[in-house]
Amino acid sequence: MHSQWRESQAQAWYQQHGWACGFNYLPRSAVNWTEMWQAETFDAATIDQELGWAHDYGYNALRTNLPFIVWEADRDGLLTRIDTFLTLAKKHQIQVMLTLMDDCGFSGDEPYLGPQKPPVPGKHNSQAAASPGRDKVCDPDCWPQIERYIRDVVRQFRDDKRVLLWDLYNEPGNRGIFATGTQEVQYDAKLETCAHELMKLAFRWVREENPTQPLTVCAWRLPPEEEGETFFRHPLDQTALALSDVVSFHAYTHTGRMTAIIQQLQTLGRPLFCTEWLARHVGSTIEEQLPLMYAAKVAPYQWGLVRGKTQTWLPWPVVMKESTDYCRLWFHDVFEENGIPFSRREIALMQQLRKIAPKVKG
Repeated sequence: MHSQWRESQAQAWYQQHGWACGFNYLPRSAVNWTEMWQAETFDAATIDQELGWAHDYGYNALRTNLPFIVWEADRDGLLTRIDTFLTLAKKHQIQVMLTLMDDCGFSGDEPYLGPQKPPVPGKHNSQAAASPGRDKVCDPDCWPQIERYIRDVVRQFRDDKRVLLWDLYNEPGNRGIFATGTQEVQYDAKLETCAHELMKLAFRWVREENPTQPLTVCAWRLPPEEEGETFFRHPLDQTALALSDVVSFHAYTHTGRMTAIIQQLQTLGRPLFCTEWLARHVGSTIEEQLPLMYAAKVAPYQWGLVRGKTQTWLPWPVVMKESTDYCRLWFHDVFEENGIPFSRREIALMQQLRKIAPKVKG
């Protein structure tokens, strides 16, 4: 059984792989991960094109989520498409972080197969679909099937060098609504309790499959801003930090607070991955925070690559209400639909850092 990596083991692995500079990935043609991964709408040509743009501008890593519902309906097809995706990523020298579960179902719908609803005009990430979805997370009778899914996917790719890292569960317990400058979270006691237990089980299941890659779950709940604060105090975040081989976290916040978060997490002695950031309207900018993360040896994975159906170039609704420049200033994402950068200055900075950074070894 694969036990939790020692701090020294995790640091040695991180040094071997160098500085990953990545992004969270959905192709511009997909409104959510169900649409990305199901057979009818898997868009290999667009993925190939977009990952080519990413490589040309200096990215070398990405993070993407897998849909339980597609595995359940089309197990062999999904595994084949994951292999195709990994082949395309390797072609463009991009290593992949695979995320197995996700509680961010901002559409309000339980996951469903087939044609997905179109994006709501003017709304940020309006059709985000969770995996496996709140109903299944909150029903322990469904957990044996979730266990089969997790073990099956990990077993297929546990020795695959194209997979850099396993992210077992994105933002467990998140019943968020886009209501404040930081994402306000609706309290859902049942979901939090079940997600906490399911996350612990997922670590156990994956470690029993003995993958060669390290495991992580992000800490993501930032408390309201206050002087002398500590971060990620929620029990779910504390468990995620305690069980992860490498530490991952989400931080859509200004640079002063990002600096304090990094300093706190560095005390854990493990490599740091910021697996979600970049929210230009709230001070989370490439110009300020990419050099900070490079200097602090944090692997950054911004939200978004190409402006598309998720509409995440638009701010969270409350930011849009308060901002008059949302048409000029993108919230997330870095490329237009034709591959032209939103900001050539941002891309030039990233390319400069990539030139001096150790390369990720394949």
